[in-house]
Amino acid sequence: MKLSVIGCGYLGAVHAAAMASIGHEVVGIDVDQRKIDALSKGEAPFFEPGLTDLLDAGTKGGGLRFTSDIAEARGSRVHFIGVGTPQQKDSYAADLTYVYAAVDALVPHLTPGDVVAGKSTVPVGTAAELSTRIASTGATLVWNPEFLREGWAVKDTLEPDRLVVGVPEGEAGAAAVAVLREVYAPAIANGSPFLVTDLATAELVKVSANAFLATKISFINAMAEIAEVTGADVSKLAEAIGYDERIGRQFLKAGIGFGGGCLPKDIRAFSARAEELGRGESVAFLRQVDEINLRRRERAVQLVVDGLGGSVFEKKVTVLGAAFKPHSDDIRDSPALDVAVRLHGLGANVTVTDPAAIENARRIHPQLTYVEDRDEAIRDADALVLVTEWDEYRRQLPPEHASSLTDGRVVVDGRNGLDAAAWRAAGWAYYGMGRP
Repeated sequence: MKLSVIGCGYLGAVHAAAMASIGHEVVGIDVDQRKIDALSKGEAPFFEPGLTDLLDAGTKGGGLRFTSDIAEARGSRVHFIGVGTPQQKDSYAADLTYVYAAVDALVPHLTPGDVVAGKSTVPVGTAAELSTRIASTGATLVWNPEFLREGWAVKDTLEPDRLVVGVPEGEAGAAAVAVLREVYAPAIANGSPFLVTDLATAELVKVSANAFLATKISFINAMAEIAEVTGADVSKLAEAIGYDERIGRQFLKAGIGFGGGCLPKDIRAFSARAEELGRGESVAFLRQVDEINLRRRERAVQLVVDGLGGSVFEKKVTVLGAAFKPHSDDIRDSPALDVAVRLHGLGANVTVTDPAAIENARRIHPQLTYVEDRDEAIRDADALVLVTEWDEYRRQLPPEHASSLTDGRVVVDGRNGLDAAAWRAAGWAYYGMGRP
């Protein structure tokens, strides 16, 4: 089937490459010519495991191409909208400028029977409004939210844990469902559930899923705050309550909290939309979720200060990680960089290392020192701070090896990912999040 993907950022580029890999003929469209040039050469403009291989195979095989000309979308059976919806600069609400612009640019090239499938994360009610913009074309708007995890996006696209399609009532909606079943036939054949809903429900699925995950993370971090003043161990607490199948162990890991381009801005946009709908009280708890999350970053900084005797001024602090999570070079709302910048502001000489995100971080925070080589970054450090759970830091850094690189003996485990007993046995003062 011929498909177009409007917007070739993180979501769109992965979706386009994945759809081409299962046999569709795909054209990716974006207004950023530099991005188009890179993708056309099979080069990923960001770090995502497995994506470069898909791009290379697709562009060389002829089933995948990229352009900045929206007219090239004409003739596609399905048009996926995958542009960004960042937080507005002056409020918590989502900025839908790119979504509206993409749909309006696409309208002149739509033909009767086309399916426009929104994948961007939008406030509930957006699809209904966009439907009016394409009504005269004879095309049908549906909403098909994405559930990608950065670092696992290729797998999540090819082997999704569920596919959700929100459609309008009537024959047009039924026809669109049949088309999307064909698009996703391999995943459906492999057992991925295919759920059909109304438009509003499909829009709510993504934001409510993110709100739930953020709440679970902030809940265990709130318990960490209690543990820190009582001497309890939040890691053991999480293990104990995680055995309850009604609760589960996933996302019950205390640390410096969540970041990235989705969870923070999505829960804020959800709160803003609920206020607009007159139901702000229904999700008022999300403000607390956000506040708890941000407090944990400050707690990590305080642990470094405490570990260094009450001051970090002119101390060398090595921050292990810059990306908001491992297997990604995404630094949007990165807790790691937030901690680094706060320490720099207190007068520390901060060195940041990361396997993938250094260049992105340097562009935004040039005041920090960046060192690619992990061991060189650690050398002569007064304190280490683990903030991104790359294997290079969590599993492949024996405390004895770290001891050979520096006389410093303070380590702050912002992700509770290190073996505390092993580090203490090697002579380090180990500080965890919510751990005694």
